[in-house]
Amino acid sequence: MPEANDMDLVREFARRSSEPAFTELVRRHINLVYSVALRYVGNPEDAQDVTQAVFIILAQKAAGLREKTVLTGWLYETTRFTSARLLRTRARRQVREQEAYMQSTLNAAETDGAWRQLAPLLEEAMTRLTEKERTLLALRYYENKTGAEAAMAMGIRESAAHKRAARAVEKLRAFFARRGIGISAGVLIGAVSANSVQTAPVALAKSVAAVAVAKGVAASGSTLILIKGALKIMAWTKAKTAIIGSAVVLLVAGTATVTVKEIHNHRMYSWEVPSPDIKVLEQAPPQVTIFPAKFLKSGGGGWVAQNGRVLGISTGIIDMLEAAYATQARMVFTTELPQERYDFIANLPTGTAQALQMEIKRKFGLVGRLETIETNVLVLTVKYPNAPGLKANRTPGRSMCNPQFGEYTCANQPISGLTYFLELYLGTPIIDRTGLQGGFDMEVKWDDTDKANRNVDGLKQALVEQLGLELVPSREPIEMLVVEKVK
Repeated sequence: MPEANDMDLVREFARRSSEPAFTELVRRHINLVYSVALRYVGNPEDAQDVTQAVFIILAQKAAGLREKTVLTGWLYETTRFTSARLLRTRARRQVREQEAYMQSTLNAAETDGAWRQLAPLLEEAMTRLTEKERTLLALRYYENKTGAEAAMAMGIRESAAHKRAARAVEKLRAFFARRGIGISAGVLIGAVSANSVQTAPVALAKSVAAVAVAKGVAASGSTLILIKGALKIMAWTKAKTAIIGSAVVLLVAGTATVTVKEIHNHRMYSWEVPSPDIKVLEQAPPQVTIFPAKFLKSGGGGWVAQNGRVLGISTGIIDMLEAAYATQARMVFTTELPQERYDFIANLPTGTAQALQMEIKRKFGLVGRLETIETNVLVLTVKYPNAPGLKANRTPGRSMCNPQFGEYTCANQPISGLTYFLELYLGTPIIDRTGLQGGFDMEVKWDDTDKANRNVDGLKQALVEQLGLELVPSREPIEMLVVEKVK
């Protein structure tokens, strides 16, 4: 039995309802499922409910799984769906219990600073990857498979697996960097590999196997409700299509106004200040709140973020969506957006992004979902190495950037920071294929005196001449956030 691969065991269980086969599957993967669920839902009791539900779903669907299914990836995705369902139905309790759990976790004997920063945001970061990228990272760094083993499981070449894993890790690193967690790819991989999977309670494995083999007959009522909800999410995800109608507007909000029932003359709150301020964010009590802006004329708009918490002053709905979904500029809108400006704050101990998403849905009826869409992009490549305006940073310290009209100057900044700026300036998705790693000192200047019309050609020419980098037009599938009206 131990020598059989996962799908051999799945087929054995599907054909003969083999309890030993299913028990072996539970033994192999329960720590992965439990750990992912634990980070999503934030407390051991709910994580055990999710784990039980996931293996019941596996038992129910075993006969229908395809021959080439990578069970690690399938279980990871199913755990995500099931956890999402639990959070949706137990949102208020989840916020309270996550706070208590995360506090106990941070006070535990675990002293690795990087992991303490990464853990609360890791599963949120993983949602920004594609399903194949998540499966590969789950194999490589959750279950600590070798590159060859992961490649074999996914049916790809080892070199392709290494490249895909490197790209996925860079996406995660950029995600954490945008939240004030500066960390190298090596430290990120080491922290995840060493800490991402915790041992599930001993009794849980036995109860999971026993109940799942019976396909949930003896499961509790709450678990059955969770299973039903998760199966609905899985069915919807499988059926959805990435085809977006011609009415979709890319990276540009609609012009009509969405009517929102809101009390406009609300009292002033302590966090509503003329300009967004990190110190104000740090001092504000935990909450998720959106109000019509108080400083439409006198203050500067924008938003700031720290460790997953955000504060926005006089922002548009696109800024709010960016903060909630961490999508940078890659958005697609299938509905009209409100033009009003808002003050908002979301600073819960954990689960802030999900809570802000729920509040946007409640107030505006807007939701976002990730889709892979083929679209026009610009690929950033190295044309001339060792250009004068792009130098590897030799004095590690605090990163800083100072983008202005006609100038982009940075110190100790990764290339992802430049691509983010270019994406906002050009209004087109940018794909980094420079292969450049680490922090860089960058300085590029171009003629941008006509502030009403951006000098796109001038910027592209300056990139080549001063940074040695070239933007090459292409058309490729990329993951984007599709924003739509709740039906």
